[in-house]
Amino acid sequence: MKRSLLILLLSFCFAASASAGNCRGRIINPITDVCWSCVFPIKLGGVTLSSGNNADPETDANRLCLCASGANITVGLNMSFWEPLRTAEVVRTPYCFPSLGGMELNVGIRAPAHGRTPNKSTSAQRSSFYQVHWYFTPWLFILEVLLDTKCLEQFAWDLAYMTELDPLWDDSVTTFFLNPDASLFANPAAAAACAADCVAATSSLPVSELYWCAGCHGGIFPLTGWVGSHVHFPQASSLLVARFTMKLHRSGLQWAAYGEKGQCGPYLEPIMDKRVYRTQMMYPSRTTGKRDGRCCYPMGASTSLWHSGKTWASGGEDAAYLIYRKRDCCQGAGIQPS
Repeated sequence: MKRSLLILLLSFCFAASASAGNCRGRIINPITDVCWSCVFPIKLGGVTLSSGNNADPETDANRLCLCASGANITVGLNMSFWEPLRTAEVVRTPYCFPSLGGMELNVGIRAPAHGRTPNKSTSAQRSSFYQVHWYFTPWLFILEVLLDTKCLEQFAWDLAYMTELDPLWDDSVTTFFLNPDASLFANPAAAAACAADCVAATSSLPVSELYWCAGCHGGIFPLTGWVGSHVHFPQASSLLVARFTMKLHRSGLQWAAYGEKGQCGPYLEPIMDKRVYRTQMMYPSRTTGKRDGRCCYPMGASTSLWHSGKTWASGGEDAAYLIYRKRDCCQGAGIQPS
C-alpha cells in the first residue's frame, strides 16, 4: 500500500510540473502537515489514555459494548478517538488541485469559476463563489498507525467528489427546493441565534441543535458554493467546508460514527452533528504549530484564532483542510459460536 501511495504521489508531482495558469499548490505530507495532537483524547472504556487540549463531546456510547455481525460477535470496551478522515479543498479555479502540487485537469466540462463582489461594491456585503473537492484520506489506516483494530475506516486514498461536476453547487434555487427546511431559517431571529453558536464553538463546542448555523462563519444554507457574506478567505473557505460536509450528510455520502449507534459501525445521519468534527488548515499554510494549545478547531469557531498570515495574493487564495471525525468503536475480542 505504501509503495502504491508513493507512486501515486510521484505521478502527481510530474503532472503538476506541467500545469499552468493560476493553479498552485503543494503535495500534502501526512507526516509534517497533519496536526497529530488532534487525534486526542483517546479513551478506552471511558478512561482517558491520552488527553489533549481540544474539547471532546460526551456521547451516549456504552463503556461495555457488544456487536454482532452474522455469526461473529465482538465483546469489548468502547474506544473513542478522533480520526483524520477527509480532506476538503476550496479553490477559485475549476479543476485546480492545490494539495496535489497545483495539478490541473481538463475533463472537457465547463464549470463556474471563482467570483467575488469587489471591496468598493455598493452592496452592503461582499459575496464569493468557490469550488470544493473532497478526498478520502484516512491517514491512520494509510500510514498503519493503529494496527490490529477494526475501528479505523479502511479506505484507500481517493478523490471522491468534485463540485465542478455537480450542477446543484451553483444552483441556489433548485438547492433551496431540495432542502425545504432552509426556509425556516431565512429570518433575522434564526440568524441571530448563530451568534450563540459562534461563541460556543469558539470557547468549547458548537451547538448541535442550531444545525442551520456554521458558528462564526455564517449560515449553513444554502448548500451551494456561494458565500453571501465574504469577510476574508479563511472565513469563507471554512464556511464552505462545513456547508459541504452537511451537503454530503444529507446526500448519504458522509456517515456518522459516534455514540451507541456508532459503536458497531458508521450510520446515516441526514443532519450533521457539528460537535463531532474538527478542521485543520493544511494549505496554503499548515496550522501544525499550536495556538492556545490547539492546532485544529471545531466547526464554526472564530477564524481570528488562527487566520493571520494564512492567505496571500498570488498562490495563497486556495485552501485545503483536513477534517477529523469523532469515532466511538467497540474494541474487543471476537467470538465465533461453535
